Order: sequence, then structure tokens, then C-alpha cells
Amino acid sequence: MNDRKKVAFYTLGCKLNFSETSTIARNFQEEGFEKVDFSEHADMYVINTCSVTENADKRFKTIVKQAQKVNPDAFVAAVGCYAQLKPEELAAVDGVDLVLGATEKFKITDYINDLTKNDFGEVHSCEIEEADFYVGSYSIGDRTRAFLKVQDGCDYKCTYCTIPLARGISRSDTLENVLKNAKEISEKDIKEIVLTGVNIGDYGKGEFGNKKHEHTFLELVQELDKVEGIERLRISSIEPNLLKNETIDFVSKSNTFVPHFHIPLQSGSNTLLRLMRRRYMRELYVDRVTQIKETMPDACIGVDVIVGFPGETDEIFLETYNFLTELNISYLHVFTYSERENTVAAEMEDVVPLNVRKKRSKMLRGLSVKKRRAFYESQLGKTKTVLFESENKEGYIHGFTENYVKVKAPWNPELVNTLYKVTLTKIDDDGMLRFNFVDETVVFS
Repeated sequence: MNDRKKVAFYTLGCKLNFSETSTIARNFQEEGFEKVDFSEHADMYVINTCSVTENADKRFKTIVKQAQKVNPDAFVAAVGCYAQLKPEELAAVDGVDLVLGATEKFKITDYINDLTKNDFGEVHSCEIEEADFYVGSYSIGDRTRAFLKVQDGCDYKCTYCTIPLARGISRSDTLENVLKNAKEISEKDIKEIVLTGVNIGDYGKGEFGNKKHEHTFLELVQELDKVEGIERLRISSIEPNLLKNETIDFVSKSNTFVPHFHIPLQSGSNTLLRLMRRRYMRELYVDRVTQIKETMPDACIGVDVIVGFPGETDEIFLETYNFLTELNISYLHVFTYSERENTVAAEMEDVVPLNVRKKRSKMLRGLSVKKRRAFYESQLGKTKTVLFESENKEGYIHGFTENYVKVKAPWNPELVNTLYKVTLTKIDDDGMLRFNFVDETVVFS
């Protein structure tokens, strides 16, 4: 008979949250818990929250209800960014027993006694100034890739952002520990590692709990490139002012780093960039894109943009729209601005009406579709390497090339988590690419 307690996890938000959930899950397993799917009957449900997505509180309530439907007596814990920013609000949600803030989430097993449900949600959250130590983590699911956390927190003061309030100051993992984690991942036959953090270009800062730098992001990249057994390394989102030419040059010659960059822009107007307190002007952004495309013509460049920020007139929005139209980028992640408590932007004048924000968002999403299509068309006839994923999606297997082109082929379980050279042949109706294998010995039925 199995009398091990069962625990299930639900993650909202970013790749960093996924990597941290995995670390928390491993802590539970070390304490003798059995990890099960969130849809299954468990003794405890842990929800890792996000403060960036809109309607974070509504989403949270829905997930708590899902858990309670499966097991009304289960112990429910909330951790993560929203738990740090609004602990009392989450604790008040019916069915929630425990809320842990930024520093407590990694010690969650210390806060659980007998999993008896509480009458009221119990809150343990520090003042965010206390979130000054670093907990390394990485996620491994049924994935062909792992998210490796190298940095946490942010010292930037962008006027729209609550992340510094939710995650604290910028701090980094030691180089030694990042390399150890990368080695562990490589030994699990995982082919790709995605580097993740809140502001990963700031890597090195806070390695000793202070602002002293021993290592830089470039050194991190150089050292990771030497780790044996990893086929691919991918840099997730990195600030334009922290993506240096030396790093771009190194990636262009690297054995394992792939030609894919995700660089937040937020606005194509210098007026708005100043209001947002971003640390660059649009000219620097053009410079980064030009540098990448000169050294890696096939590189994929993704861009984050915020629409509807206070002060964004029609003229300023069109400035962003035209700037992005002319820029040699591959796709956009569009965020509709929403007010966040305790941010400077929430107090700003010249608020953009919600219906206008939505309309602009739609326009930029349409532009993203065009950009991706043009990028995919530019890749037709080229030979790339595809890493195949593990899911059977309606009879097809999907995969990504090194430069982030999404491909599909009839389902074949033997392809899962393998890398193959292919020639990209045509764009399918759903926008994904079809291909031919370069190696004739690979036969596809």
C-alpha cells in the first residue's frame, strides 16, 4: 500500500516560474512526497503565481476551485510573485491554507506540518528588502529542453513594473553552481537549455549578496559553451543595453548557443521610453538588431512591446508601429498596458482608453503575424537542425530549428527528443513549416 503523501503543482507566468516550480517539486520529492498531475487527487496543491498577467487574482481563484473540486480536503498553498505583492488577498480566497512570499517559497516544506486545513490562509511573507539571497533552480518536465535559472530580481526602476517589488534586488547564481546545474541537466539526455532569470544580462551582480561583480554575462556564456553533452543553449529575454557586441559575436561563432534572441523594446518612441524609464533609446535597439543580423543573417529576433502606456498618443503609437514595420525582426510579444498598484505609471496622466489599447494591441498582433510569415519565408530552401518535441499533437510531431522556426511532420515516436538536419520546403496552412530530411537513411512513413 502506498501511503506517501501526494503533491501537485500549477505554474502561472514565465519560464523562470517554471524552473522554480521544478526546484520546489524536487524539494517535496526529497521529503518523501509523490508528485502527481494537477488534475489528479492530491493531499496538497501548490500554485506558483504571477503578477504580470492581467486578472491574476481571477485566474488564481479558478485554479483553487479546480483543486478543490478534485479534493475538497486538500491543503492549498500559494507561492510566487502575486503571493509576495498581495499575500492577504490570496489568503482570503476560500480554500487557501498557506501563502508564502519571495524568500519563503523555497522553504515551503518547513511550513507544512500535518496538512490539516486552516480556517484562514496563513501568510509568511518578508519585506522584499530581505529577498537578497539566491536560490538556483532549473526545470525538467517531459520536455526536450530545460529552463536554467541564472539570475533573480531586478535593480531597474521601469515605471510600469512590479517585478522589483515581487522579486527583490538583482542577484546571481555563482558561476560554479550554474555550471554544476548545466552538467546535471546534460546528464539527463536533455538536448536544449534555455537560460532564464528576471534580468539575465545583469548576471554576475550580487554573486556575493552585494553589488560586487566577479563574473559577467559574457563569461557565463563562454563557460556554458564548454559544458559537454549539451547540444543547444538558448538565451531567453535580455535587455538591449545589456546585450553587448562581444556577446553577439561570441554567439555567432559558438558551438552550442543558437541564433535566437528575445529583446524587450516596449516602445519605438524615445518619448515613451523616457517615461517608462527604460535604459536605452530606439537608436541603440536598431544597433543591436543590425549587429545580430550582420553576424547571423538567419537569426530569429523576438520583441516585447507594450501598447497603451500613459501618454501614448495616436502619433506615438504609429511611431512604434512604423519603427517595428521597418525593423528586421521575426515576431512580437504584445502586452496591453494595465495599471499596477505601487508603480509610478499608475499615477500618470494622459491615460489611454481601454478600447484604444485593445485596438492597438490587435494592430501589433497582426504585424507580428506578417513578420513571422516573412521570416519563415526567408528560411525556405535552407538546411537547419530540428529538435523534435515529445507531444503527439493531433497526429503530428512538432519541433524547432535552432533559429526558432516551428516545424511539423506526421507523428513518429522515434523522433522524440532527437536532432535531425532538414531542408525547409513549404509553409503549411497553419503557418508551420514542412521539411525534407537531409539524411536519406531516415525514412518517414
